[in-house]
Amino acid sequence: MRIAVNTRLLLKGKLEGIGWYTHETLRRIVEQHPEHEFLFFFDRPYDPSFVFAANVKPIVFGPQARHPILFNIWFNICVPFMLRKYKADIFLSPDGMMSLTTKVPSCIVMHDLAFEHYPQHLKRIHQVFYRKNSPKYAQKATRIVTVSEFSKNDISERYHVPLDKIDVTYNGAHELYRPLDWDEREAVKKQYTDGCEYFVFAGALHPRKNVVNLLKAFIVFKKRQRSNMKLVIVGRMAWNYEAIVKLREEMPFKDEVKWVGYLNVDELSKVIGGAYALVYPSLFEGFGIPILESLQCNVPAIVSNTSSMPEVGGDAAILVNPKDVDDIAAKMEMMYKDELLRKKLIAAAPLQVEKFQWQKTADKLWESLMKCVPL
Repeated sequence: MRIAVNTRLLLKGKLEGIGWYTHETLRRIVEQHPEHEFLFFFDRPYDPSFVFAANVKPIVFGPQARHPILFNIWFNICVPFMLRKYKADIFLSPDGMMSLTTKVPSCIVMHDLAFEHYPQHLKRIHQVFYRKNSPKYAQKATRIVTVSEFSKNDISERYHVPLDKIDVTYNGAHELYRPLDWDEREAVKKQYTDGCEYFVFAGALHPRKNVVNLLKAFIVFKKRQRSNMKLVIVGRMAWNYEAIVKLREEMPFKDEVKWVGYLNVDELSKVIGGAYALVYPSLFEGFGIPILESLQCNVPAIVSNTSSMPEVGGDAAILVNPKDVDDIAAKMEMMYKDELLRKKLIAAAPLQVEKFQWQKTADKLWESLMKCVPL
């Protein structure tokens, strides 16, 4: 069988949520199924490390799809042409978009519908594109895959898709995320916070991640506790980040906040592993991979009580109202002052992590793909 895959988000040194999902599932699937040929569709030159096995054929064709007009051209003109040219049997698209003009059976991974819940956080042209096309994708797809039970129900209800057409394949975390020993934690703290304990946030910086409320909550925490606790912010400035930059420059205790930008996985795993706790007050997530990454490091988490985050955090996380700065600050204080609670959360982490393994994800994604094969 010849399986075509949209791999346009496999970008060396720039893998984030969807990119990691694509990387970790495909790496396992192609190695475990050498009897099939995989056509990897890139919209720009690719890094050779993404050719995971001998049964992968990388194919590059433009235009580079990073704008709604170019999305339409790439997915609805170029992709169907390539599917016909290479006689693909099925098409997998892990980034929530697909071709509306092909007859090839298609499996689409819709990670979340954040753009439906918070359209104001996107540029107008992207907002219109996603809200216009995503319902069409959901109806046309042979099979829909998503990453949480919350997102499954959300997609079904909003787009009127039968629940039995949607499969849940949870995210996993990279194997580099692991508990650090005392010496390793001390080395990380010395490197990033002059030896002080710290809360950590990780993720691309844009309004939905709610970094402004996190910073405001940290100010409240510092005023109340007067501790040496720092806050480390990991992630690139993504879009609509002006309010974050303004508060970063004007806030009290700004020297207590360490901005380290985007980190590759080997360094990010250390920064998360060395933290006192993760604070992740995102407004909405289809999954929330940093939550799982922290739990895999035996680092407890403070997470939002919305969307999929309680599902991912389980008994190893404290829940907060992400729109309530005082609540976020209070839960940071609770984590800081109640050592028995923190130990209880840490003890619960391994059991929660067992639910989310990349091998399980790859296996379930393969099962979904096989449901697309014409009888």
